[in-house]
Amino acid sequence: MGPTTKNAEQRFLELIAEPPRSLTDRLLRGLLRMVSWGYGSGVAFRNSLFDFGLKPSHAAPVPVISVGNLTTGGTGKTPVVAMLVHLLKEAGHRPGIISRGYRELDEGGNDEARVLELLCPDTPHVQNRDRVLAARQVTASDGAGNDGCSMIIADDAFQHRRLKRDLDIVLIDALNPWGHDALLPRGLLREPVSGLRRADIVILTRADLVDESARTGIWKVVEANNQVAARVELSFAPVGLVDKAGNQHAVDDSGVLAFCGIGNPDGFRKTLASAEIPIRELIAFPDHHHYAQSDLQQLIETAQKSGARSLVTTVKDLVKIESDWTGSTMLLALNIEAQVTSGEDSLAEAISKVTPPPNH
Repeated sequence: MGPTTKNAEQRFLELIAEPPRSLTDRLLRGLLRMVSWGYGSGVAFRNSLFDFGLKPSHAAPVPVISVGNLTTGGTGKTPVVAMLVHLLKEAGHRPGIISRGYRELDEGGNDEARVLELLCPDTPHVQNRDRVLAARQVTASDGAGNDGCSMIIADDAFQHRRLKRDLDIVLIDALNPWGHDALLPRGLLREPVSGLRRADIVILTRADLVDESARTGIWKVVEANNQVAARVELSFAPVGLVDKAGNQHAVDDSGVLAFCGIGNPDGFRKTLASAEIPIRELIAFPDHHHYAQSDLQQLIETAQKSGARSLVTTVKDLVKIESDWTGSTMLLALNIEAQVTSGEDSLAEAISKVTPPPNH
């Protein structure tokens, strides 16, 4: 199951997150710290160019809502993007999605593209490293009399400042809000926490998985860097188990073998627990992992040895696995959706300020 890559990623996370176990660990952490200083200087210099207008931000033809984060890894951007698409559609808008694209699988795009296609059918999605160009493409008429999108949701775009945005939404994962309190590669922060000053809305994801004192502590840090941004809390609520064909399945009380290739496997574990799905074992692959046939065969064998009749993964992982799955072991995904638990009115008000009249 890709042991070399998997172990390397696990080793890296242990190195930056846990107390050093040896002199080698201390030396490696010191080296990562020095590299992070150089990285931080580069980030600060680039941001200053935009802050002082030395590098321009290019406006899109329609309003842009950016969804991003401060850290690498899984904060839940995809279900939040899907939630925003549905909110805009319900209000009569024609939203489109743009993203950079990462590790394309084939002509079907990467895993995020496939998931968003499943969650947001009939929603245009343009993937292009040049997101200014992507914004023009997604808003252009298709030449058959159909207008382009009236709103753009820019996925994972908080640090992509070439594209001017009308609303900046920053997601913070309640389980690991500050990326082990260090910039890459010593920690998981893409930029300093002070970057929150650019946010219009701060959303605390997986807020239901930590206690009130933890949430209060996170919000104190947010307030120290941004006193005006709207505050929202949400959870990722499980809404059932599905197979590749979209069929719903009941929970197997005998226990399942869980696996995932996402940035926050612990979040997946806790979401499974909240859905009262008994886990015999959770196997974590590297983020954005592409599953080989050997991976799948070993997963099946491990499930059979453990007595699990089902393999359960995330929707993001399910869409990357070929549809000709065979055998007695079922392959299912835990379907989740973002549900606002606090700040719903603030979110709606902030969005309404930047959206054009419906059917604009």
